[in-house]
Amino acid sequence: MTIENLSSNKSFGGWHKQYRHRSEVLNCDMRFAIYLPPQAAGGQKVPALYWLSGLTCTDENFMQKAGAQQMAAQLGMALVAPDTSPRGETVADDEAYDLGQGAGFYVNATQAPWNRHYRMYDYVLDELPHLVESVFPVATVRSIAGHSMGGHGALVLALRNPQRYRSVSAFSPIANPVNCPWGKKAFAAYLGEDTAEWAQYDTSLLMRDADDRVPALVDQGEADNFLVEQLKPEALEAAAAASDYPLQLRRHEGYDHSYYFIASFIGEHLRFHAKYLGL
Repeated sequence: MTIENLSSNKSFGGWHKQYRHRSEVLNCDMRFAIYLPPQAAGGQKVPALYWLSGLTCTDENFMQKAGAQQMAAQLGMALVAPDTSPRGETVADDEAYDLGQGAGFYVNATQAPWNRHYRMYDYVLDELPHLVESVFPVATVRSIAGHSMGGHGALVLALRNPQRYRSVSAFSPIANPVNCPWGKKAFAAYLGEDTAEWAQYDTSLLMRDADDRVPALVDQGEADNFLVEQLKPEALEAAAAASDYPLQLRRHEGYDHSYYFIASFIGEHLRFHAKYLGL
């Protein structure tokens, strides 16, 4: 697979690089960013944390705003940040910010016109890691994390594929999308009106019925404008209690939905993942 380097920036002894490649899964060109810590110099393979961003974001939000590179460099951890949806002139879109380009919700769409491109679940699970691990000095040892819509995606991917990820974490995830406006709108468009099909992408429902375990850390700001209507962390807490799932959910007074919140605790998240990645 041919990839095109778009930018390179040295950071804390390692390199942040942005690439474009053709995605066969999404049927369009895609962009992603990768941070390779100094330990990857000379070809030594390092474990990776995959980061999924939220609504309206791209690969750039996390890499530019979270301040994660310094800790990743100290730990010897690669960071991989895909875009949040397929993009391009031929890719279906919507005028609203919470559907279409920038709002892929990390599902495999089954409904037209979305099903021609919107298969972010398969892209993040299979195609992107295969590309990254075949081109860069990145090991097959992976963890996954995300924010908001990306927190939903990270938790769903880990819960459905516990053999693929050592650990999972999220900031302000959409924890029960089948019961919130964002999730209902996106799932109806991408998956159809049969709500039984939605359950496979609902974190709380998956955690309630989980047999296998992936250690999970979730941080939620108490001043988050979306807390009550959209995020519903109480549903995730109830699911973890019902299945005795190893979830650590922390609430933080005064913090909102922004990257100021993420930057405040991203170091703790990287150290959490480092324990399970063998660092």
